[in-house]
Amino acid sequence: MAIAEGATKTDSRLIFSYGTLKRGFPNHRLMENLIGAGDVICIGEYTTVGTFPLVCGPYGIPYLINIRGSGHRVRGELYKVNSSGIIPLDDLEGIEIGHYERLPVTVVSGDGGETVAAEAYFAHRSFGEGMWKRCGEVGIEEFTIEMAEKYERKEDRPLNRDFLQDIRNFISNGDY
Repeated sequence: MAIAEGATKTDSRLIFSYGTLKRGFPNHRLMENLIGAGDVICIGEYTTVGTFPLVCGPYGIPYLINIRGSGHRVRGELYKVNSSGIIPLDDLEGIEIGHYERLPVTVVSGDGGETVAAEAYFAHRSFGEGMWKRCGEVGIEEFTIEMAEKYERKEDRPLNRDFLQDIRNFISNGDY
């Protein structure tokens, strides 16, 4: 596996992307910018070894839920990200404000070969299980380009809205 320019093995991590950061999806522009800066390398297509719920919530946002043994093996892409690259990814995913959590996940390459330990952005524990229940405990194997057509970028969402309140509203009654 190649190392990004300026990165070392000790300051990089593997990130499994299952949603809007994948190639051809609405937020992949961020990955392209980070790749261009030498902060990220696309490794390829990978699938989770274990099963997890993957659902779509408010604004068409995909959420991987940290309930192991439920749902499906989820398909996505693996990226090698250095310490400079993780900052904008964590910012996009709202790590500090309770939208997502970066947690360990084991993935296997698309050809069934290499199995590696990585991290993925999971729905925050404060609402993940509620989101799974609200979606009828029925998940998907892959966030597709057709699903991404319903995704609303941050800048296109209503102004002055409390995103976590929108999630709570979605969980309680399907509105947001």
